[in-house]
Amino acid sequence: MVLYTSPFPNSFLSVLHSFSWGLIFPCYWLADRLVASFVPTTYEKRQRADDPCYFHALCIIITTPIYLALLVASLPFALIGFLLWSPLQSARRPYIYSRLEDKTHANGATLLTEWKAAGNGKSFCFGSANVCLLPDSLARFNNVFNTQARAKEIGRRIRNGASRPQIKIYIDSPTNTSISAASFSSLVSPQGGDNTNRTVNAGIKRTTSMEYKGDNSGSNNSEDSREDKGGAGESNEGEENTCIVRINGEDNGHMSDTEPDTVNGQAHTSGPAEPSPEVDTEISKTPNHNQKEGDSGSLDSYSASRESLVKVRVGDGTVDQSTVNNKLLYKASVMKKTSVRKKKHTDETFDHEISAFFPANLDFLCLQEVFDKRAAEKLKEQLHHYFEYIVYDVGVYSCHGCCSFKFVNSGLLFASRYPVMDAAYHCYPNGRGTDSLASKGALFLKVQVGSTPQDQRIVGYISCTHLQAIAGDTTVRCEQLDMLQDWLSEFRKSTSSSSTANPEELVAFDVICGDLNFDNCSSEDKLEQQHSLFTHYKDPCRIGPGEDKPWAIGTLLDPEGLYNEEVCTPDNLQKVLESEEGRKGYLVYPTSKNHSSSQKGRKASLKGNGRRIDYMLYTEEGLYLEWKVEVEEFSFITQLAGLTDHLPVAMRLMVSTGEDDP
Repeated sequence: MVLYTSPFPNSFLSVLHSFSWGLIFPCYWLADRLVASFVPTTYEKRQRADDPCYFHALCIIITTPIYLALLVASLPFALIGFLLWSPLQSARRPYIYSRLEDKTHANGATLLTEWKAAGNGKSFCFGSANVCLLPDSLARFNNVFNTQARAKEIGRRIRNGASRPQIKIYIDSPTNTSISAASFSSLVSPQGGDNTNRTVNAGIKRTTSMEYKGDNSGSNNSEDSREDKGGAGESNEGEENTCIVRINGEDNGHMSDTEPDTVNGQAHTSGPAEPSPEVDTEISKTPNHNQKEGDSGSLDSYSASRESLVKVRVGDGTVDQSTVNNKLLYKASVMKKTSVRKKKHTDETFDHEISAFFPANLDFLCLQEVFDKRAAEKLKEQLHHYFEYIVYDVGVYSCHGCCSFKFVNSGLLFASRYPVMDAAYHCYPNGRGTDSLASKGALFLKVQVGSTPQDQRIVGYISCTHLQAIAGDTTVRCEQLDMLQDWLSEFRKSTSSSSTANPEELVAFDVICGDLNFDNCSSEDKLEQQHSLFTHYKDPCRIGPGEDKPWAIGTLLDPEGLYNEEVCTPDNLQKVLESEEGRKGYLVYPTSKNHSSSQKGRKASLKGNGRRIDYMLYTEEGLYLEWKVEVEEFSFITQLAGLTDHLPVAMRLMVSTGEDDP
């Protein structure tokens, strides 16, 4: 299948489309600004309350007539542009595939070594988020604003968070299995030209990540790095940018003598990392970018978060913890493991956490509500610093391909570190109300993640979707879930080049990500909760219909509280969501038939830990029979605090081949 790298099949149609949109854009922009000036966010309301001179009100009185006059003047040009633009959409392709040709720009990405299906297996990390990148006037109804600046900052945070080194912690203690038992200040991260894994003698497995300045790691993409990774052997597959720390239970958190494979040389430090030169001045327009002491939401913060680490080289001999604490290379933060997990839920087979950062070595990212085209370009530009392959501007416009007129695309965006082999998009034809104005649908992708020694391709399937949002439309959502399953089955059949007798491809995973707009606890969502999709695909957060696991929390934030000081930064939001009372104050909860209009007044009757409408599903059906897929880690992420009204989620899957490490 040919991947579409441009929206139109020839340059003439592209030029004509650009011309028609150029006629429409002034009218679109003026209307957007006019409406936005009358829809303030809670952050702007607080600022205006401190304005004794009513300066903003005066600005509205002056600018409104100007906007209206210019809007009326631009209407004839917009009409001409629309008459050209609308019929062109019948020739428009359903997505744009972007591949980073100049890999020197991928400063935050670590070059991937091809998986040869040798060793004990390989892990793959998937992320999903609803980023609410609507036109500014519409985004304000969700209490977020400045879409263009938010798009750039969202991209920066995601790729900087994902490009940090991954740290694996092993604790030799039969009693205390909490990640907090480890001394964070004694962690060591890989550094320098040697890219092999570093082990600190310090075995219960925990995974955490350290803050990492992706922009300063361009050397990771050099040919030397590729050679170093190749020389590390098959045993290091899937362990890119990884540091291993072992802590003995009897050491009381201090580091023991380093093992022979530890980095040679004396411990040393250098000055703090220089701030990234690409900080945009317009970022300061959004409230959460005025970082305070201790805020680690932005990786350009000069201050460490509440849990600081140091990045050092460890020499031979014993390293005292107090000495390590003083060896600060640059400010770094740890993704804190929830202290209650594994203590209360010891029967869980995988790690779960509320994290202030996107997981290290994120392989695939599915985003929803990337509706604004200019914001999508800014977001793509930032994500390309880490992800080599991106599919964006997904959907249809006008009356092409769907039953009703579509003003905006599907809002779906997919980013990958692995090459995309095939892609397909389908629009849901049964959208209702305001949702029918967007070409909401499903994006299906096939990626190649490796090959076997027999030259069989190792592939994976990922589906990204966004369902009907209007409350009460349960029948519509169930129909869309039916279509999702049918389309996915057709996509797998049409893109498979294998037969049972002669398998040319081995399927490693099949994952569905997206905003499904229903939760597993609301009484109004019973139809969706019992859908057949959940018999074929597993939800790591779900026990059964109507019941989530105790550690699962909601992903829909209360828009009114987005800019409160106690939740407007990733660290602060993480702290709040770790407590039950905090969740009740800042998450939207499942509704019941007998609920009052005030959420604060019905705290005692709230069910679950919030409305979890963002899903990560996986299946064991249709995969290579000799392999096993299981969840290694699941995360609720607060790194986009103040930038969107949803919590991103991430899941790390381990594909076990059943073979022993060489």
